[in-house]
Amino acid sequence: MIAKKIFVIISLFLFLFFSQKVVFFIKKEKEINLKKKLYPNTFINQINCGEKKEKEVVNFFEEKNKKLKEKTLKIFYQNENIATFSGLVINLHFDSQGIWQRAFLVGRTSHLPSRIFQKITTIFNLKRFEIEFQPSFDYQPISDFLKIAKERYEKPAKNALFKFENGRVLSFAKEEWGQKINEEKFLFYLNQTIQKMTTEQKKDFFIYLPVEKIEPEIKLSEINKFGIKEEIGVGQSDFTGSISSRIHNIILAASKFNGILIPPGKVLSFNETVGDISSLSGYQPAYIIKDGKTILGDGGGVCQVSTTLFRAALNAGLPIIERHPHAYRVSYYENDSPAGLDATVFAPFVDLKIKNDTKAHVLIQTKIDKENNLLFFYLFGKKDGRQIEIEKPKIWDIVPPLPPKYQDDPTLKKGVIKQIDFPSWGAKVNFHYKVVKNGKIIFEKDFFSHYHPWPAVFLVGTAE
Repeated sequence: MIAKKIFVIISLFLFLFFSQKVVFFIKKEKEINLKKKLYPNTFINQINCGEKKEKEVVNFFEEKNKKLKEKTLKIFYQNENIATFSGLVINLHFDSQGIWQRAFLVGRTSHLPSRIFQKITTIFNLKRFEIEFQPSFDYQPISDFLKIAKERYEKPAKNALFKFENGRVLSFAKEEWGQKINEEKFLFYLNQTIQKMTTEQKKDFFIYLPVEKIEPEIKLSEINKFGIKEEIGVGQSDFTGSISSRIHNIILAASKFNGILIPPGKVLSFNETVGDISSLSGYQPAYIIKDGKTILGDGGGVCQVSTTLFRAALNAGLPIIERHPHAYRVSYYENDSPAGLDATVFAPFVDLKIKNDTKAHVLIQTKIDKENNLLFFYLFGKKDGRQIEIEKPKIWDIVPPLPPKYQDDPTLKKGVIKQIDFPSWGAKVNFHYKVVKNGKIIFEKDFFSHYHPWPAVFLVGTAE
């Protein structure tokens, strides 16, 4: 009898409990649907939007959109900022209405079992429904940028070229690594950053343009038997201010060295390599220093070539067996260099000699940049770990220029005066050159130059 009473009491309690829950459920659902609110426990991007109306949800994401338009996305190549996009430009935004419509489907799906499950679990706080939305953006400005970036930064790999005939390298090109933009990785970084722009408070966001190296198929070290693998030194000089005949002579003399190989242990003589310097070999008259005078002579400008080779050999760490300075400081050689880094030649007694003390051949390549008036000597071989120390030249005993000189010139009409040389201060200059390999000095030398003061030189016409 007691058991029966207990059963009736429990049953009544359960009936009342569930009746209360059913009434609560019906009233709650009626309220939600009448007011067109989201079901409870509906989370959008981890924010509880349960029981919020359409206007509240839409306004919330519209406010987010205003902030997104003010944010900036900066794209860098290495350390250079190459593009900047505001959220406004790429139309970075959340689809506020679409978000509402998707969230509103929770508890209202057309699938009956799912609908009932969602209603019960949300109203009775049994389950959270998490909905994640990503912002959308206009990809076209990014696509246009990528097209320009590919044109600017992508380059194909170039194979090495080496053709040797009759003791000279006729065709030469060192291999060049190419590079391309990894578009797949860029898009991954882009989407990752867009996501951060929606969640982080800062204004500026950065992406580095990802590039991949492209390896050439043919490398220099694989196609020659001379051990030449890489660039070992470069020399440069600026011949700005040269007359046209001097520039002609520079180009001609430099061409004599292009493709020249210096075997291991051998000494290169500038005079022997350049050969005859006269009108017969194509040189034009240009001003030279001879017997203390500035005169027109075949081959003026050749010393620009010897000076550039001298600088290349220094930068490669090669022994300089013979070098002579000019009699006075020539402006061409100080356009881009301190005093003391010039080398004059005058066959047969004044020469520039360089030794190849490496185990590989040394190849000389020359280049003329006419637009910028620059001459380059590139030395190729194989690096052996040597370290080069070139001290900054020290200058002392500076002497002012001599009084102007006037020289009669029968080729000019009487009364015509033409300046052919400019005053130069005299000085003594010295720099120390040291080459170290494996902790030992393999070559060391002081290069001393005594430059005499030089007057301005004028030609005076004597012709009737």
